[in-house]
Amino acid sequence: MPKKEKKRLKRSEIKALIQEIFFNNPKKTFNYKQIATMIGVQKKSSKQLIEVLLFELQETGFLSSVAAGRFKLLSRGSHLTGIVDMTASGAAYIVPEDGGQDIFVSQSNLKHALNGDQVRILQYARRKGHQPEGEVIEILKRGRDLFVGTLEVSSKFAFLVADSRVINRDIFIPLEQLRGAKNGQKAVVRIVEWPEKAKNPVGEIVDVLGDTGNNNAEMHAILAEFNLPYTYPQKVIDAAEKIPDKIPSEEIKKRRDFREVPTFTIDPADAKDFDDALSLQKTPDGFWEIGVHIADVTHYVQPDTLIDEEGYNRATSVYLVDRVVPMLPERLSNFLCSLRPNEDKLCFSVVFKMDDSGQIHDSWVGRTVINSDRRFSYEEAQEVIESGQGDFADEIKTMNQIALKLREKRYKKGAISFERIEVKFDIDENGKPLGVFFKESKDANKLIEEFMLAANKRVAELIGKNELDPGKRKDAKTFVYRIHDVPDPDKFENFSRFVRKFGLEANPEGKESVSQALNRLLKQVQGKAEQNIVETLAVRTMAKAIYSTHNIGHYGLAFKHYSHFTSPIRRYPDMMVHRLLQRYLDGGKSVDTDKYEEMCEHSSDMEQRAANAERASIKYKQVEFLKAHEGEVFAGVISGVTEWGLYVELIDNKCEGMIPIRDLDDDFYRFDEENYCLIGKKSRKVYQLGDKLNIQVARANLEKRQLDFVLANEEQIN
Repeated sequence: MPKKEKKRLKRSEIKALIQEIFFNNPKKTFNYKQIATMIGVQKKSSKQLIEVLLFELQETGFLSSVAAGRFKLLSRGSHLTGIVDMTASGAAYIVPEDGGQDIFVSQSNLKHALNGDQVRILQYARRKGHQPEGEVIEILKRGRDLFVGTLEVSSKFAFLVADSRVINRDIFIPLEQLRGAKNGQKAVVRIVEWPEKAKNPVGEIVDVLGDTGNNNAEMHAILAEFNLPYTYPQKVIDAAEKIPDKIPSEEIKKRRDFREVPTFTIDPADAKDFDDALSLQKTPDGFWEIGVHIADVTHYVQPDTLIDEEGYNRATSVYLVDRVVPMLPERLSNFLCSLRPNEDKLCFSVVFKMDDSGQIHDSWVGRTVINSDRRFSYEEAQEVIESGQGDFADEIKTMNQIALKLREKRYKKGAISFERIEVKFDIDENGKPLGVFFKESKDANKLIEEFMLAANKRVAELIGKNELDPGKRKDAKTFVYRIHDVPDPDKFENFSRFVRKFGLEANPEGKESVSQALNRLLKQVQGKAEQNIVETLAVRTMAKAIYSTHNIGHYGLAFKHYSHFTSPIRRYPDMMVHRLLQRYLDGGKSVDTDKYEEMCEHSSDMEQRAANAERASIKYKQVEFLKAHEGEVFAGVISGVTEWGLYVELIDNKCEGMIPIRDLDDDFYRFDEENYCLIGKKSRKVYQLGDKLNIQVARANLEKRQLDFVLANEEQIN
């Protein structure tokens, strides 16, 4: 018997019931009359709506028409699992976990899924000439449960307006869940429920960060936005405090002793976590013995402890514009493990026997004890290199000469020379940016870089080449590599076309390799106005370096084997490498590849989040810096061209903002994607990537971390 129609169903409810019927009967066909009977619809208008909805579902690819007025499910069993990538409009693309083309899902078909969620979707049958489409059936795992934003509080209710696009709905906060928070404050909120028919989720306040505009509140908000921790659990700090600082004499006896060998550290002036030191001495046979000594973090941090679990979850220290958020508690990172001068310290070391040309004649890897004689800042070490005077002048000059030879050899083998300009801010005690300066990499930086690269490479070779048990195993044991794939050919070809507009050539000439051609190009643009643009685009052609147990080499460094071994205080993969290395040095069996690959993926993901947070903090300070310069005119270079406007990087301070295309009101401009430009329809005027122009700072929006520019007129320039 048909169900009695008790109440008038909404359009969305009828659609859901229709879909449910076809889902439960995938091989059957139905017409609108049968559907109406099955869901208890009797009114003529409701039956007409069912007929309309059936044709709409056919149009979207959900149903197929098998006869006049009869329909059947057209799913072809195409259920898949993927990750939600939300767009600014509220719709999303589902990135399939097993690869393949992204699936478009409209906002109405997302079923409350949010950016980063793992979902199961039904993929509709592909319509000719259309992109793949589908709808979310089930949310398998939330990408996050905490959201950061600004509170809007009234007398009867409150909402959190999220800072980013991970959620396109404001979160409703019952007044009893406010925890004393006030209107306009930054807060972190957890979603506690989201009723199926509710437009907005319901949340509770987890933490009140402070007033909008307060530096600490804004930096913590950036960390929370990228799902990164901004506080350290007290129980982990307490566990670190219990670790004894005295090194047992029995431990020292197990290690190679370098305490009498000249040893020093070279780090940024404001650094406190010194995780690498260098030593140098002459060997009896006339070679140089160069020790690369790395803090032995895994001696103090044991697997499956509170500290280890926290370190793994964080995976990396996060470097914001005004602070470091450490991976490990400060007792470890700044005290126990930090290679501070005039203190005995435990290390894991790679010791090279080299000649003056940087040729490696022998090497040793193992655990050591050192006592650093001197802590240099990069500036102090650079002064020694340039003047030839100062503490350990002979050692530093010798190592610098060898480093230069190592660097030269790397480039000859195809390593790529990316030396991007690093933007830094002069910041007062309240976090306010007072000025901008550029950090330049000099010989002292490159000295450290070369020996760290050599150590990372040697460790990877030791395991990757199966040198510990040659002939016994056909395959190398499972290890953690730092890998970097070759450039995407299409991206590289687009890049090559672009740089030709500057009279440059990126494609190989003669017997050049791609990497050698890139190095030639990067050298040619040094000191030119287009340098930063060309270098930025060159980086974008490159694949991202990631961690993996599957070694494909490191293209950018031109190494067949490479790992991360030299920064275990701030990177968890280095701790993984230290543990695996010692295990294999002790003759241990290979570990589970799948388990370690999962750990590598987590580490790569956290590294990307940390990089995104760092960029967001820099952007915030750029906006804050230019807030005091609204209305002023600056010279800039077009650094990006999109269909919605021009991105312009200011020459004096590298701050980047946008001229919306709506503000280019002298013509109708068309976006030419292939040539990175906007072209005026009538005037044929071209705004090209790399062009110089003068802009006026129109708006500096701190809440959105957004800079809006307008073109400056002649009067403003003069």
